Amino acid sequence: MASGRIGGTARRNAKPIAFQQAPPLSAWSLSEVRCALSAGGLFGLGAVAHSLGGPAWLYGALYLTCYVAGGRQPATDGLKALRHKVLDVDLLMVFAALAAAAIGQIFDGALLIVIFATSGALEALATKRTEDSVRGLLSLAPDTATRITESGDEEFVDTAVLDVGDVLLIRPGERIGGDGVVFDGASEVDQASITGEPLPVDKTVGDEVFAGTINGTGTLRVRVQRPSADTVISRIAGMVVEASASKARTQLFIERVEQRYSVLMVAATVGLLSIPLLLGADLRAALLSAMTFMIVASPCALVLSTMPPLLAAIANAGRHGVLVKSAVVLEKIAAVNRVALDKTGTLTWGTPTLIGIHPLPVARFGDSDLLVLAASAERPSEHPLARAIVAAARRADLPLRPVAAFTYAPGRGIRARVEDEVVEVGSPVLLADAGDFAAQHTVRVCESAGSTAVIVRVNGVTAGVLELSDHPRDGAAGAVARLETLTGATLLLLTGDNPRAAGRLAADVGITHVLASLLPEDKMRIVRRLEADGARVMFVGDGVNDAPAMSAAQVAVAMGRTGSDLALEIADVVITRDDLAALPAIVALARRARRVVNANLVIAATFIVVLVVLDLLGHLPLPLGVAGHEGSTVLVGLNGLRLLRDRAWAGVS
Repeated sequence: MASGRIGGTARRNAKPIAFQQAPPLSAWSLSEVRCALSAGGLFGLGAVAHSLGGPAWLYGALYLTCYVAGGRQPATDGLKALRHKVLDVDLLMVFAALAAAAIGQIFDGALLIVIFATSGALEALATKRTEDSVRGLLSLAPDTATRITESGDEEFVDTAVLDVGDVLLIRPGERIGGDGVVFDGASEVDQASITGEPLPVDKTVGDEVFAGTINGTGTLRVRVQRPSADTVISRIAGMVVEASASKARTQLFIERVEQRYSVLMVAATVGLLSIPLLLGADLRAALLSAMTFMIVASPCALVLSTMPPLLAAIANAGRHGVLVKSAVVLEKIAAVNRVALDKTGTLTWGTPTLIGIHPLPVARFGDSDLLVLAASAERPSEHPLARAIVAAARRADLPLRPVAAFTYAPGRGIRARVEDEVVEVGSPVLLADAGDFAAQHTVRVCESAGSTAVIVRVNGVTAGVLELSDHPRDGAAGAVARLETLTGATLLLLTGDNPRAAGRLAADVGITHVLASLLPEDKMRIVRRLEADGARVMFVGDGVNDAPAMSAAQVAVAMGRTGSDLALEIADVVITRDDLAALPAIVALARRARRVVNANLVIAATFIVVLVVLDLLGHLPLPLGVAGHEGSTVLVGLNGLRLLRDRAWAGVS
């Protein structure tokens, strides 16, 4: 089946270097897509001509051309597999389609061709998107960097040639070209792409920085610690490819089942044709019996036992803001028994919000006065905390005042003149000069609660502390509780953020198992360990730093509005409306779809067994065999389509 081709593709592509130079390809460049579209179009034209009473030669030619367009590649692949003594089920489907045409059931054969060609195209397209996403991931690191020579001169070099010990000059706003340690300068660095932290991190001498992260307003000199091929961002790309390939290999069980079924069906068909001929039976009668067997034993009903309910559930979920990328994914969702989530941008909105104003008595400012001064001073700044403070003042309809003499000191904060007041807003480092014990105590209280403390000083006196935090998404606590009920296991919070912030959020939403300060490889290692212990893990994330863990998990879910391009492509499921309540809903819907699939398989298998037995006993006319085969196909199809109704989603959400 197509899964075998995709598994091979994933293994061949498990080389990060291959993605760095290869240009992205369009979907039309994939032969599977071209074959599926051609076969589908020809089948549609043939069906229209047939239903309108057109001449037999016309719709017959269209159907036969559909056979060639959709069946050529699987037939070619199947014949190649036969050289290695492997009977591919795709080849069996081509034979079944040709057998149907041989006894006049050309429509059935063409439909079978279209079903399998479309399946192969969708899986090939998914693989292509993963490859394109890894290329995009590698592009996060800049192509060139400014290197300081031994003589102190500056030179632009390709980041691919950087080596351990090289010294880089990182100017404000630039992406850092290599993993290293700061040995001169101070700045704040946005490293959300690596750690998932929502706020820029202050970096001074001795601090580690990563390739692909964005420098703030200061200038840094960085000594490279790792060669370009071994940077964290390159390792993320490699882990994504490796984990994706491993996930593809888990589908080989399906191939083994198909292989046995193919051998059995072909052997039975050959036997039904050759044995009667050896016993002197009429050629036409023996051929008719064998072809009837191939028709009634063909897995059309079994295919439709699974696809209509799964596709109906996918369509229903899509109407409610949940994009499930394939039927295989929905089957995996139904088996999930452990859920792990990222913090920032997944359980939270990913942006800081002002949650507390703490004026100090010595300054004699009220809440509103303190916020007006801080927001006015911060208005020229682009820092995320500054934007949060200004936004809070505007939500409160507070008038901001004119600002003059604005300056910024990396690692400390800003200083500005607001009318007649000199206002400083920044990190708790400002308190080192003030020696204000009341302010220090307030900072400790805020930070112990997992919040970020911002100091406000007016005319050299500490006037108060602003408390900011990233808020949980609406309905997060309810979603957590329902997921734990469905899976029967506690949820796991995996985050690169600091332990205090992670612990506070976990307490707010009801999660008891928290692992913080994790790098992407740590998250992936934890997911793999859970899978190795027998868990079937759903990982929910939104950023580049989540991609390795998402690729390693049985099911990867991305938040659509805040998710990075890579997370969205790696994800098996995308929550387009960022509604966490959709997580337990899709798990419950997938389990309901699985129950419908199981019922359909029983129905389809019963029809096949009865029809095959009647054919073997010689009491099954061809029209009755076709009617029974088509009737079972229609029956299981209609049963699966029940999951299209809104009531199916309402019953699980």
